[in-house]
Amino acid sequence: MQNIAEHMEIIGADGVHIGTVDRVEGNRIKLTKKDSGEGRHKGHHHFIDKGLVADVEGNKVRLSAKASVAVTMEEEK
Repeated sequence: MQNIAEHMEIIGADGVHIGTVDRVEGNRIKLTKKDSGEGRHKGHHHFIDKGLVADVEGNKVRLSAKASVAVTMEEEK
């Protein structure tokens, strides 16, 4: 998992875009604010647990969960 770097795309197991890596903080991947969504989520960083990472392929981080499921597991800060 040391291969995860800034600006990599995060995709679900189904290939759907979830976000972009801002940086890795401990066991979590911090997403950029531009991927924070709308409404109460807008302008907040979100985090994905590194335990959801299935593979790092080139410039993409593929998760073990589909995008629709992975976004429900995001932590907000």
